[in-house]
Amino acid sequence: MAKNGNDAEIDEALYSRQLYVLGHEAMKRMQNCNVLISGMRGLGVEIAKNVILGGVKSVTVHDQGVAEWRDLSSQFYLREEDLGKNRAEVSQHRLAELNNYVSVTACTEALTEDYLTKFQVVVLTNSDLEEQQQLGEFAHSKGIKLIVADTRGLFGQLFCDFGEEMVVYDTNGEQPLSAMISMITKDSKGVVTCLDEARHGFESGDYVTFTEVQGMTELNGCQPVEIKTAGFTDYIRGGIVSQVKMPKKISFFLLTDFAKFERPGQLHVGFQAIHAFQKKHNHLPAPWNRADGDELLTLAKEVNSAQTGSAKVEQLDDALIKKLSFVASGDLAPINAFIGGLAAQEVMKACTGKFMPMMQWLYFDALECLAEEEGVELTEEECAPRNCRYDGQVAVFGTKLQDMLAKQRYFLVGAGAIGCELLKNFAMIGLAAGEGEVIVTDMDTIEKSNLNRQFLFRPSDVTKMKSDTAAAAVRQMNPSIRITGHQNRVGPDTERVYDDDFFESLNGVTNALDNVDARMYMDRRCVYYRKPLLESGTLGTKGNVQVVIPFLTESYSSSQDPPEKSIPICTLKNFPNAIEHTLQVSRCTQNIWNIKLCIVYRFLLNELHMDYVVAGANLFAQTYGMPGSTDRAGVVKILQEVKVPQFTPRSGVKIHVSDQELQNSNSSVGKMRKFVCTTKHLDDDTNFHMDFIVASSNSRAENYDIPATDRHKLIAGKIIPAIATTTAAVVGLVCLELIKIVQGHKKLESFKNGFMNLALPFFAFSEPIAAPTHKYYEIDWTLWDRFEVTGLQPNGEEMTLRQFLDYFKVRSQLLYSSPPHGFWRTISQTLIYLFLFSQNEHKLEITMLSQGVSMLYSFFMPAAKLKERLDLP
Repeated sequence: MAKNGNDAEIDEALYSRQLYVLGHEAMKRMQNCNVLISGMRGLGVEIAKNVILGGVKSVTVHDQGVAEWRDLSSQFYLREEDLGKNRAEVSQHRLAELNNYVSVTACTEALTEDYLTKFQVVVLTNSDLEEQQQLGEFAHSKGIKLIVADTRGLFGQLFCDFGEEMVVYDTNGEQPLSAMISMITKDSKGVVTCLDEARHGFESGDYVTFTEVQGMTELNGCQPVEIKTAGFTDYIRGGIVSQVKMPKKISFFLLTDFAKFERPGQLHVGFQAIHAFQKKHNHLPAPWNRADGDELLTLAKEVNSAQTGSAKVEQLDDALIKKLSFVASGDLAPINAFIGGLAAQEVMKACTGKFMPMMQWLYFDALECLAEEEGVELTEEECAPRNCRYDGQVAVFGTKLQDMLAKQRYFLVGAGAIGCELLKNFAMIGLAAGEGEVIVTDMDTIEKSNLNRQFLFRPSDVTKMKSDTAAAAVRQMNPSIRITGHQNRVGPDTERVYDDDFFESLNGVTNALDNVDARMYMDRRCVYYRKPLLESGTLGTKGNVQVVIPFLTESYSSSQDPPEKSIPICTLKNFPNAIEHTLQVSRCTQNIWNIKLCIVYRFLLNELHMDYVVAGANLFAQTYGMPGSTDRAGVVKILQEVKVPQFTPRSGVKIHVSDQELQNSNSSVGKMRKFVCTTKHLDDDTNFHMDFIVASSNSRAENYDIPATDRHKLIAGKIIPAIATTTAAVVGLVCLELIKIVQGHKKLESFKNGFMNLALPFFAFSEPIAAPTHKYYEIDWTLWDRFEVTGLQPNGEEMTLRQFLDYFKVRSQLLYSSPPHGFWRTISQTLIYLFLFSQNEHKLEITMLSQGVSMLYSFFMPAAKLKERLDLP
């Protein structure tokens, strides 16, 4: 392994999840790219972290400034003891620990044009407008790709200039399509009919190529072209049509968030006015200072007057520009995480030509985080600097929110990629940095492949517990945070740990999970205990955020994604036509091993078969705790000496072993009894499962003339694709919603669900869906409403079943308050699902009563059984 330097080979054990996002060719191009990132405040270090994890050749971090108090609100690699030290120098060695394959250096001198020529990509953060224009013009003339990123409180800006002409090799990141052919016509524009019942997915402008066509053989192996079949021989049968991704040259245009269509032009002028203000006064507008707000508005009008064409805004939004002034000196970790994730992805696009670059400006704001009430504004005194680590956040929200954050008690489920990013943001914003607490649980240990995106972990942490290691790492970032690590899986088995008292003490829950079942379980618990839930997930360059607010929004389980498209069994078994089909079969059968293999010497002449034998032998060795071997020549020699066993048609090999051999510890069979059978799960990068699957798949593919694949765990193990940039951006949005929850926002329009695809790039934000309202008679209710019953009688005895049924007939009342303390413990944490019909005051009658899967009462229950139960507690 290269130490802080480039290595030509790709470490698949480290980059496995990212390889499924970018591919080998893009990774190789990225490994030859030198990147400069100027400005090591919160935004700069966020970009640097993501780019280094991605695996470029080198990253140079540049800053001429020293650490200040306000930097600590988002710069997670600065400590209080670093105040007054150069930000780049302090950050350099901590960034270098992220990836041993990336050379990380620091620069503290002024940037010169000659110095810039060392880099293929330059990122400017915390730079003035003159520097951006000067260096931008030089970079453009020299073919250096430039990215400008900036954040001002609740506002963010991103600009990309990748030169006169940019070649993109993959515009969307989706897997190429393929389909089996049933017919091809010989019209002037040939019509290709596919066998698949579902829509094939091909679109206008796609390029395709053909294989295995019988009759119209001119198509087989043709270059990707728009098909014209005139003059071809007649089509007979068969064939596969496959999409081919063609390089595309792009030009640039203005990118906007269509949810706030009018904002980009306004903010473009506003950011230029900020530069003008800073140049004039040598500082940013003071937090919530009305005089500075008025002056910035005047400057914005001057800037706008000087604009021409479409850049000129017809009517400036005075209130928006003033809010920009009020929060411009703020420095927020969630905003930096979001913009930093986007900017780092653009660096990767510039290095690789993979995915569509941002064209050309992006503006973002999260003003919904401010007070919901119209006209409510903070005072300058509330937001003035206090020489504390939260000054950058206090400048935006004041001290009241900071005090509220410190008292929060939150449950974080999962300490993987999303969990690590959440904990970093929690530490920066000061969540539970007082009387509160963050409880994080994760039952997994750290593996090498985690290090590519779970940035709190280091190589020396491999095999340690994720939750404890992550907790220790964020304490280094903010010693005040109160955090406790657990190693429990959330589920029915741990409800004695995460019981009523536990959930009732929480202010909220954040999910950082990787499966739907666990998400749905936590969703049910949050609905039951009426706790807000922040849900998020990523899939390669795609990410989503959902906020669940009691009595306001629907829950996570209220809607479900469509089922994943599966491959028909007949295709897998009898008509495989793509490597995915043979891989699927190999995945399903990789643990069903018996010796039904004809190990004949002639098989050893085939490299694919040797791959299969070597990987299979090592799997057995691993299972029984024996040392393995990848010496192919040695394996050939062993196989030449082995006598081929005799097979019976259906039952496999007949092996006769006497009792004496079993008891004899010196015999080969007796020695075998000493080995303990061990198993390793499929997601382990250090075992031979992947080699075996790929070898098995390629052997089957050879039979069907399907091109073989290399050892690509990403496909073979069906590993979820993941990349650090998406995770960082998604978690930034999650923490913006967290700030709204802590402030007590109540309006549906204040919250935002989000979806993004950084490959396109595409961003969509929408209000959460309100909790559906239902009625019985004239009473409205949602999933958040329920009946609550005090289970103790005045004499202290538990309510009987008869008393419970009578209670609803006589005293039915819909309550919206929390249950009496200790109630659920009294009746064994019974969750009651009531199917209610007409009777008495609310015309309700219990027809069925259950706890879990146990039915306690039903209207069709036999009279004798009912009589037995009515007087039981």
